[in-house]
Amino acid sequence: MSNDGQLSGTLQSRFLGRDILCARWGWFGQPVLLFPTAGGDGEECDRFKMIYVLRPLIEAGRIKVYSCDSVGGRALSERRTQPPGYFPRMQTLFDAFIYHELVPWIRKDCESDDIGIITAGASIGAFNAVAALCKHPDAFTTAIGMSGTYNIKKWLEGDDLGKDYYLSAPMDFLPNLGESKQLSLLRKRFVLLPTGEGPYEDPSESWNMGQTLGAKGIPNRVDFWGEEYRHDWPTWREMLPHYLDQLTK
Repeated sequence: MSNDGQLSGTLQSRFLGRDILCARWGWFGQPVLLFPTAGGDGEECDRFKMIYVLRPLIEAGRIKVYSCDSVGGRALSERRTQPPGYFPRMQTLFDAFIYHELVPWIRKDCESDDIGIITAGASIGAFNAVAALCKHPDAFTTAIGMSGTYNIKKWLEGDDLGKDYYLSAPMDFLPNLGESKQLSLLRKRFVLLPTGEGPYEDPSESWNMGQTLGAKGIPNRVDFWGEEYRHDWPTWREMLPHYLDQLTK
């Protein structure tokens, strides 16, 4: 174990049929599940200095950061070389891994059977962070979707847009979500949607996601960070410590 509490290893997934690299930084505090960008692995956030900027919160015992391989995001990147329906099928299995295997692993590490988890991520990681909370508000309490890409339908073909896709994408399943325990819990959760307005950013994605959440009465806020913030790690390294500092006081 490193001096910042890092613990890395593989978690064997019965859903995905493979070992998934999972990592943790910290000893105590609020668990934060940080989803990688599209093709990232469980240690991407460390290589891109996100753990470095979160270190004051980690060392203060306010947060424990968890991450894992971006199986769903990688499947999206590989969609053109795979059979129709590959991405939504893998996204569904990835969601099952997160909820049924990774969440119990996090809770065991935190020595709590029911501790709520913050999700976070950037770009495709933001999609996964928001989707995880929307599908499983019993496990996740807050989502921080930075520079999110939420309308992934624009990259898919007709054969991809079946049940697996529909159930994976909050922009699609939330409008038709009826009154239920899931929706009741979601109305007690909170989604933050910060976005830059500089190169390669698309603020309309965050705005549309916020409107979709708001239409169902799910608390959310869209924050615009200005034209000096581009779609890149320096932006996200400013955003995430800022919000986690507010959420874990």
